[in-house]
Amino acid sequence: MTARTDVEAAKPLSGRVIVVTRAREQAGRFGTLLEEAGGRVLAVPTIAIEAPASWAALDAALAAAGSYHWLIFTSANGVEMVRRRLVETGPGAEELRGPRVAAIGPATAEALRRWGLAPELVPDEYVAEGLVAGLRGLVRAGERVLLPRAAETRDLLVRELAAMGASVDEVAAYRTRPAVEGAAELMAALEAGSVDVVTFTSSSTVRHFAALFAEGELARLMAGVLVACIGPVTAATAAEHGLSTAIEPEEYTIPALARAIAAHYSAAPAPAPLPERLDATGRPDPLAHGQHADRHVGDERT
Repeated sequence: MTARTDVEAAKPLSGRVIVVTRAREQAGRFGTLLEEAGGRVLAVPTIAIEAPASWAALDAALAAAGSYHWLIFTSANGVEMVRRRLVETGPGAEELRGPRVAAIGPATAEALRRWGLAPELVPDEYVAEGLVAGLRGLVRAGERVLLPRAAETRDLLVRELAAMGASVDEVAAYRTRPAVEGAAELMAALEAGSVDVVTFTSSSTVRHFAALFAEGELARLMAGVLVACIGPVTAATAAEHGLSTAIEPEEYTIPALARAIAAHYSAAPAPAPLPERLDATGRPDPLAHGQHADRHVGDERT
């Protein structure tokens, strides 16, 4: 072994192939963390983030932002899309300085701070249930709450805020759609048995991943592959599709998920190096080694 190979072999994810299903623009930070731990990342975005079908509801809500008591963000995607829309329409972040601001987790809070908004509340548990617990006692009956988020999402937060007596305006700031980029490479890698872990960072990544498979193929191809989920909500969605979660961090963040995957393998022996395999052109086949041919750059997101 060369000195470099010795160093790589000492890393916990050395020789492990890990599938990242995050949206393309979000995959970079996660992939980098896994690669720094020695992993080989196969990026297979199962979702894409795009503008809502109409901006009308969001534009109207943002124009009346001063009339709200609370502005609640449940993802960094929501922050980015609201920021982008305000830049396009002119007012900027100043429009949002009246309401009190809450963020579901640290990545969402950091996105707000980069934009110049300081969240008053970031719960200890980075799920809707944690946000509800943090808001209870802060939100008063009759207060108005603006909730800009994905067009398709859980309604628990809306129900609980309404139970507190708040008037909630839930508006679509973005939507997710299925993506099939990399699906053929994924199937080939699973058929070859070269995938060690498939990661999920939201319920939508699970649903759209499962939709890639013909009936009966998901269970067959995922046999022996570990599933890593960012938190209990995502893990529950995975279970609905017959996928048992083997790795789940205590903190529901991307860095914590990467650490949990590395910790899982830290005591396990690294797999034997795979033999060189050539593609049809006679060049090394990246899928034979689970290599990540297109390294994406982006922010960590919840």
